[in-house]
Amino acid sequence: MTSPLPSSPPEPIPVTLLTGFLGAGKTTLLNALLHEPGLADTAVLINEFGEIGLDHLLVQHVDDATVLLASGCLCCTVRGDLVESLEHLLRRMDNGAIPPFRRVVIETTGLADPAPILHVLMMHPYLVMRFRLDGVVTVIDAVNGDVTLNEHTEAVRQAAIADRIVLTKTELVDSPEREAGLARLRARLALLAPAAPVLDAAKGEATPRALLDAGLYDPDAKIPDVARWLASEKVAEAEETWREHDPNRHDDRIRAFTLATDAPVSAAALDMFLELLRGTHGARLLRLKGIVKLVEDPAHPLVLHGVQHVLHPPSQLPGWPDEDRRTRIVLIVRDVEPAVIRRLFEAFMGLPRPDTPDPAVLADNPLAPATMRR
Repeated sequence: MTSPLPSSPPEPIPVTLLTGFLGAGKTTLLNALLHEPGLADTAVLINEFGEIGLDHLLVQHVDDATVLLASGCLCCTVRGDLVESLEHLLRRMDNGAIPPFRRVVIETTGLADPAPILHVLMMHPYLVMRFRLDGVVTVIDAVNGDVTLNEHTEAVRQAAIADRIVLTKTELVDSPEREAGLARLRARLALLAPAAPVLDAAKGEATPRALLDAGLYDPDAKIPDVARWLASEKVAEAEETWREHDPNRHDDRIRAFTLATDAPVSAAALDMFLELLRGTHGARLLRLKGIVKLVEDPAHPLVLHGVQHVLHPPSQLPGWPDEDRRTRIVLIVRDVEPAVIRRLFEAFMGLPRPDTPDPAVLADNPLAPATMRR
């Protein structure tokens, strides 16, 4: 008898991270989303069932930590280690103990730094084969958001790494003073997270379709949508206006910018650049996304995605999805002058510098080649 051929590994399950500071309205947003058919066949990991009004949605208890909702969602309590919770979900699905799910939403606590969760999804040897990060959704209170960003660096980091931002409580903006405050908040977010569309929950804009499928691949066409994913043009616009904002705020320390070149990049130079960048500035590298044209294989671009010192295993696309075939790397950094990283990139890529490096910038930069330092 001929042995059956081994089945191909399943497609990685997309994961959306739902974050936001205390009181921003994550629970209210999640409760609304759980009614939506767009979240059918979704596993939702929340902190405690008691924190969200689910009683009217319950169909049955699967076990003491899992309930099955009428919408088709599995809601599970995160108990202890996130890795253990995700592995438990996979085992139960693979064994047929729970219905199959096609995506995961993880709600963080209000004070959580999302970076460790992203590290798990990018580096765990088993989970990286079964899950892929789709995007980070950050919820911000339209009334108190500006004050929260001023007073809490955690809230600034949550906003800076977002792929989507949801404004809540805009219905409470009922005076000229509050309207002016909301306009300032929107302008601030456009600089802090220029690549993230801002959605108004009160206007019904925070739908599953708008929040989910924020990754590289277009959910309808099933092909890479690099322009949407990188949003490098919006990042460039933010760079132009960055110096106009108030320097006495936490987000003055955070900058979004793009490295770009038409020239192919050698794999060795790219590896060295990324290793030194992560080794020296890893803790201050909030997010990195990129598409790279390699000297060794220019027809198949390399996709980069990193959070702090952790870089997701790079992957190559079958081809360029559009006519823009430049290398583009979008970075969000904290307490790092973009000029330092730009000059480092140019040095490793062998690119001509448009001007003479500023010795004041490079003097104390351990990544700069010795010939560029005093």
